[in-house]
Amino acid sequence: MSDDESWARETLREVALESVRERRRTRRWGIFLRIVFLLIIGTAVFSTLGPLLALGESQPTGPHTAVVQVNGPILASRPANAERLIEGLERAFEAENAEGVLLQINSPGGSPVASSRVYQAIERLRSAHPETPVHAVAGDIMASGAYYIAAAADEIHVNGASLIGSIGVINRGFGFSEAINRLGIERRVYTAGDEKAGLDPFMPPDSDQIEEMQGMLDAIHEQFIEAVEAGRGDRLTGDPSSLYSGRIWTGGEGIEIGLADAYGSPESVARSVIGAPRRVDYTPRRRLLDRALEQVGSAMATTLNRMQGPTLRP
Repeated sequence: MSDDESWARETLREVALESVRERRRTRRWGIFLRIVFLLIIGTAVFSTLGPLLALGESQPTGPHTAVVQVNGPILASRPANAERLIEGLERAFEAENAEGVLLQINSPGGSPVASSRVYQAIERLRSAHPETPVHAVAGDIMASGAYYIAAAADEIHVNGASLIGSIGVINRGFGFSEAINRLGIERRVYTAGDEKAGLDPFMPPDSDQIEEMQGMLDAIHEQFIEAVEAGRGDRLTGDPSSLYSGRIWTGGEGIEIGLADAYGSPESVARSVIGAPRRVDYTPRRRLLDRALEQVGSAMATTLNRMQGPTLRP
């Protein structure tokens, strides 16, 4: 076989293979678009029928424990945002036949403002419903802003492996001033207000601005400490310099120093402490559209990964 014939045959082979690959890509895109279309249609249908179905739901009857879940970061853009948690708490406290409220917490913390708002809401609701006990139960983690919220409860229950505490405030950042100088980059910032560009990561640190930032962090920290001491009172037995250092403790250590009261799970606290084994979740459901969009995003990521072929991932 001549070189020309061999080249022509190889070229035809590559063209045929590319045609097969292109058909596969087209088929995958078709599947992906059908999935997205079905999710959109499903979302529209359930958004229409959801309110009608909700009308048929009966209110919980009989003694039960009212549960409010605090899952994930406590931030405005996340499910554990202050508005959603406060709405759930109000529903839980006002529920008929609720023998107590259980805060089921698995969160690393988040916004000090949001945490403070939820703490204050619990204090307000406890005053309005003095007969309703409130118990917080830690999952894997109940730290920082999540512990801020838990401090408003009558008692805090933990697992021996739970991580709790972190009574501190942090503000993270980076400094790139030397990096841009080495790269020969000129930083140009124009402001109205002498301190508008304070702590710019591309400018050398300013001692006065750092001092001001530290003052703000200290003030927020003091507010956090006051809330914990108001909620825990004489039960705190640890050294304050250690308790409020921002350190994280295990559940067992937390019991020893007064950050927690006892071991317990949501099931055991509802059954043996509150006295109502049946648990009813009063955490507001997330909007169906939000959940559907998350599913669309997940489907898109999965489909795109498959279309890219085999990959190595950690």
